[in-house]
Amino acid sequence: MGRRGKRNRDRGSKSLNRDLTPSVAAETDIAPLGRAGVKPVHERTADEDVDVEDWDRVASREDFRALIAAKRAFVVPATLFFVVYYFALPLLVGYAPSLMKIEVVGAVNLAYLFALSQFVMAWGLAAWYLRAATRFDKMAQGLIVALGRKRR
Repeated sequence: MGRRGKRNRDRGSKSLNRDLTPSVAAETDIAPLGRAGVKPVHERTADEDVDVEDWDRVASREDFRALIAAKRAFVVPATLFFVVYYFALPLLVGYAPSLMKIEVVGAVNLAYLFALSQFVMAWGLAAWYLRAATRFDKMAQGLIVALGRKRR
């Protein structure tokens, strides 16, 4: 390498030592450099949050317990149904292949129909959850109102 190559390499390493990022601490900065003002809400820790709810008080309310019980009453059976239905196909194909080979229409057998029905089942379960979630949201909104809080 000649003199010119060495000089350019030295210049490049010198420019790398300079910090070229501006230090403006604008509101859009991800990590502002200073803390002169109040921290934005999304940067506060749990200890710094001024709008904290007393969760022991919330958990002791009957309407909160009813909300949790309603959610559990939906989620547990729906999850169990989904898991059993999902794993039924490989189990039936493995342990009852003669049943799953039964042709229904042309070359389409029970295994194909069962596999396709899983898509219908997943969409149906999602639609069922949307209806239940509307009820859960109404219960939660009633709880928020009862606690004297505004919805965010």
